Amino acid sequence: MADLTGANLKGANLYGADLFGARLQRAILEGAWLGGADLASADLTGARLQGAVYDRETRWPRRMRPERYGAVLIGSPSTAG
Repeated sequence: MADLTGANLKGANLYGADLFGARLQRAILEGAWLGGADLASADLTGARLQGAVYDRETRWPRRMRPERYGAVLIGSPSTAG
């Protein structure tokens, strides 16, 4: 389980990253690419998600609405054309 509390991941490419159960409290994820990332069970308390990009393959903690925190859903790369 990764402890990334307060980490600056602004603009990071986290495509397909296994962050299941990670500690991401107060992490800066602004503008990060989260396509296909597994954030289920991650602790995102106070994380900054403004402009983070995700796709339908991204797994979020149950009941989390990433768009409420400024994250942006894009189409899956496999369907982009």
